[in-house]
Amino acid sequence: MGSRLWSGGVKKLVNVGISRGETFTSSRLCFYSLFHTIEAVPREYTGNKIAAKDRAQGRIPTVVFSKDQSDPNKPVSRKQLLTTERKQIKSILETVELPFFCSTRFKLQIRAGSGSSHLLDSGTVLPIKVHRDPETGRILNLVLQWAEDGVKGLKVNIPLVFKGEDISPGLEKGGHLQKLETHLKCECSAELIPPKIEVDISKLDIGDKLHLKDIGVDPSLKVLSKMANLPICKIISAQKLENNKLKMEANKLKWEAKKLKEEANKLKEAEPAVI
Repeated sequence: MGSRLWSGGVKKLVNVGISRGETFTSSRLCFYSLFHTIEAVPREYTGNKIAAKDRAQGRIPTVVFSKDQSDPNKPVSRKQLLTTERKQIKSILETVELPFFCSTRFKLQIRAGSGSSHLLDSGTVLPIKVHRDPETGRILNLVLQWAEDGVKGLKVNIPLVFKGEDISPGLEKGGHLQKLETHLKCECSAELIPPKIEVDISKLDIGDKLHLKDIGVDPSLKVLSKMANLPICKIISAQKLENNKLKMEANKLKWEAKKLKEEANKLKEAEPAVI
């Protein structure tokens, strides 16, 4: 991949979605998707100690994969070891919040070293995973994939954004929106990745539900989620919500009682026989 110099990224996230009946255009998505430029430097070695040292110095161990376009079914074939600056990634995440971060393409510039003007490689990438410390939320690792225009067969978890809650008849009556799915796993070309898919619930009453066929996913997206006959969301009454909570609490108590019984049986088996 040849080096290409990029101009600075846009500093504000533009709210772009794919509504029912809205069509994709490559130029529009390209313009809105490239918000920031991620700066990275090469990394030669891996390992827990090296990764811990990088993190202590304010860097994030990062990898970027590339897909073999000659065989779309083949797993990613090339991996580059990089490090990125935690401050920069944190700044981007403050603008392009999760979960939209992993459905948004970014410019990537790989430089010879921190602060170096020598550009080794550049292009467009899609974040795949952000590994965080479960207790502190600190970013531990970042996984990217090259996603230039024309790259096909990219699998992306696209977040669902529910709109119309303020005028939904069911919610106005005190109902509760139960979100049964928060993402759709889709396959598409890189330039056609939408940051989100909007789900209009403005006409739902209590007891109503929406399925995949109801939200009008653009035909350029191949939905991989096996949920065609399952609802994406539904409006349930306040009473049903309370009943569900009570049922969950009862199941939790039942599970805890089962664990206590199993532990008691283990202790009983461990006791020496009385002669």
